[in-house]
Amino acid sequence: MLTQQAVPINIGIAETDRQHIVGGLERLMADSFTLYLKTLYFHWNVTGPMFQPLHGIFEEQYQELLLAVDDIAERIRSLGYPAPGTFQQFNSLTSIKEDTVIPDTDTMIKLLVEGHETVIRTARQVSSIVREADDDATLDLLIKRTEVHEKTAWMLRSFLKPE
Repeated sequence: MLTQQAVPINIGIAETDRQHIVGGLERLMADSFTLYLKTLYFHWNVTGPMFQPLHGIFEEQYQELLLAVDDIAERIRSLGYPAPGTFQQFNSLTSIKEDTVIPDTDTMIKLLVEGHETVIRTARQVSSIVREADDDATLDLLIKRTEVHEKTAWMLRSFLKPE
């Protein structure tokens, strides 16, 4: 967890609970940012017969992820902590592996599905902490993020042949 000293605030959530929530949100933010970069990388480098639809879909997805990262950062700030924002911080927090070579189209899709599923699992882990702290605002954010990632993973899977 990267959290630093919190700004003293009195919003009905104990300091220790806020610290645990922010630690989870930092991981969610790092996973979301890493998935954003992966999606952008694939958007730039997709080729082949599925270029047109995937190029457009990847663009929609990376734009949505960028907005999500901002929402998560603003929630962290609302809880009284600074938001992470460096590659080094994100790299230390994320569960998503960076890709250093350009994969084929099917592999791109599979890797993005895995990335979305990772973000979903992270959101679910954080939501248990949030429920215990009775933090409805963060819970709402997590529910929305989970819905988006579940739908996106489903849509990406539809491009793949059943195995």
